[in-house]
Amino acid sequence: MQLSAAPYEERLTAPRTWWLISFLVGVSMALILLPFGTLPMLGGLAGGTAVAAVAASSYGSVRIRVVGDSLIAGEAKIPLAALGEAEILDAEGARAWRTHKADPRAFLLLRAYIPTALRVEVTDPEDPTPYLYLSTREPERLAEALRATKPAKPE
Repeated sequence: MQLSAAPYEERLTAPRTWWLISFLVGVSMALILLPFGTLPMLGGLAGGTAVAAVAASSYGSVRIRVVGDSLIAGEAKIPLAALGEAEILDAEGARAWRTHKADPRAFLLLRAYIPTALRVEVTDPEDPTPYLYLSTREPERLAEALRATKPAKPE
């Protein structure tokens, strides 16, 4: 039996500038350790860069997937049957839903460096979460994947 490919998968990687910042953290550690000699300075450069790079990589490794009958967003796994309509948010709409329109009960997979997002209603009456806010670089594709894989409602 061959497994079908996921209709949608996206990794919300950290921007390239964060890798430069990781290197600059290493340079800062090297400068702090410079009075102790060359070897501690090189250790500070390598160690500081490595720690900052691991932090940037782990923050940027979150994934959004539509697999089978579920939406997997980071650590959350939501059945597609519990989801309603998806609203594609441009940069201005996404900013509004992150700030003054936001509901504290909502599930937010927020990455501030990604300007666009998708807002998906939660229709499960047992779930107090009103909607999901998902930062995504491709909100149209994600919305289409949710529509295409959503189970038909019984009549």
